[in-house]
Amino acid sequence: MMRELKLKGDYITLGQLLKAEALVEDGVEAKERIRAGEAFVNGEADVRRGRKLYPGDVVLFDGEEVKVVR
Repeated sequence: MMRELKLKGDYITLGQLLKAEALVEDGVEAKERIRAGEAFVNGEADVRRGRKLYPGDVVLFDGEEVKVVR
């Protein structure tokens, strides 16, 4: 089942999303796992912790799907 993360601002970064959804313990884990290619944005691996996510973007991480919504 896909989860939804409601934006409070214009965007959220990939690292912030992983922390907000409790998919990682902290920023260090987020950085390491993103850099290792474990995060997918809209079906493609993304190694940028600072990748900006906007409404409609879907993140797949550790078997969990999160859709960014307004």
